[in-house]
Amino acid sequence: MDWQLIFKIVYYVILLVFTFKVIYDTESSTKASAYILLIFLLPVAGILIYLSFGLNYRKSQIYDKKLQLDQNQKKIINQYIEFYLKDTKKEFDEKFSKYFGLGNMLYSDTESFVTKNNQVNLLINGENKFPAMFDALRKAKHHIHIEYYIYDDDEIGNELAEILMQKAREGVQVRFIYDDFGSRKIRKHLVPKLRESGVEAYAFYKVQFIYLANRLNYRNHRKIVIVDDSVGFVGGINVSDKYVNRNPEDLYWRDTHLMLEGDSVNELQRIFLADWNFCSNQNVKPNPSFFKQHPILENPQWVQIIPSGPDSMNPSILYSFLHAIAISEKEILITTPYLIPGEEFLHALHMAVLRGVRVKVLVPEFSDSLVVNAVSKSYYLDLLDQGVEIYLYQKGFVHAKTMVCDDELSIIGTANLDNRSFDLNFEVNAMVYDRDITSQLRQTFNNDLENSRQIYYEDWANRKKYKQFLEKCLRLISPLM
Repeated sequence: MDWQLIFKIVYYVILLVFTFKVIYDTESSTKASAYILLIFLLPVAGILIYLSFGLNYRKSQIYDKKLQLDQNQKKIINQYIEFYLKDTKKEFDEKFSKYFGLGNMLYSDTESFVTKNNQVNLLINGENKFPAMFDALRKAKHHIHIEYYIYDDDEIGNELAEILMQKAREGVQVRFIYDDFGSRKIRKHLVPKLRESGVEAYAFYKVQFIYLANRLNYRNHRKIVIVDDSVGFVGGINVSDKYVNRNPEDLYWRDTHLMLEGDSVNELQRIFLADWNFCSNQNVKPNPSFFKQHPILENPQWVQIIPSGPDSMNPSILYSFLHAIAISEKEILITTPYLIPGEEFLHALHMAVLRGVRVKVLVPEFSDSLVVNAVSKSYYLDLLDQGVEIYLYQKGFVHAKTMVCDDELSIIGTANLDNRSFDLNFEVNAMVYDRDITSQLRQTFNNDLENSRQIYYEDWANRKKYKQFLEKCLRLISPLM
């Protein structure tokens, strides 16, 4: 018996089986091509990577069920909030004629209302976020809803835990969602401690080794805090000491967050309750204490909350970026820690430059991921050639996810500019239609440029060829990242 021949036959059958599976299961042809290339170039590693990260359950029963639960819940919630938002849409269309198409498109896609009655505060870095958030949490009377991708068992994490446990002992209803992968450091010790004190804590989509493949893909990347449906927090800052920059010898982290008061908090509440009922298997029904009518605020600001995830019908956050870029007339300022744009994003930026829009992109010079950083660098030459200005942040690691478009639109949230955020993870962004916030965010961007260096086409093209070759090789798997 020719065992060598049998081995070859089995080997090629396995390759063909996985090739057919990739083609059949993967919605994106670009992503499918990348997986097939990886499987044929590195068969064992490629198959393991596909099994770990590539199996596509986007339309599986579990997400179909969540989508149905979310839609049923929205119908109930709308009974509480539609009556005082009925005139808001007309006023928004009149006040922001440039953006009414964007707002309407996002409402049609996500059923997220544009809300007028808001107070928005921009929080730069953990040094500003955590004091404001802790103060709001200590004032909680009825409920605290908190949802994080990364929650570390460190000084900041324990300080927050003490507040949550104290409020639970006072009779405040505390619900806590943590991502089982991103917050794996707290699973064994801190989570049981929270539960013992009366905090309801659930992992979002638990990671189990046998299901590692699908579950490392679809993570909850959201960062949401809601206090008594009056105050909400959303943005890029997780719960970790590294965000507060206490030790000057450690890597400096630059990030951006929002504190919201008013009607937009109802939209954060809607997202949280949908996630809560999904991961806890409870059926917490919307009620007036969760969706109350907020007092009329002075100088109110317009906000639209946009969720997106593998349970969404469309890549809503990607759509929001593309539409915002398409209607920009003067300036686009982008800050992102991970820049792995798809072809549609590259084309959108190029068309903006051709229209005469000045496009600036701020990215970290040094990243927390060598591979992702190398893939990001492979796009710089294309962008520079198109006329996009690129700045490398040098003071530390810029983790903020923001976009400024002209004078009245700011986008702040959890989504990076990569396929993982657009298609695989649960994300949430805030669209702020306001001159003051946009001016503040523009000034923040310009402040960051003072700690950055601009790169130019000639210099970037003349780097060592082996580096460029390695970056372009890694770019072949960019659809998987």
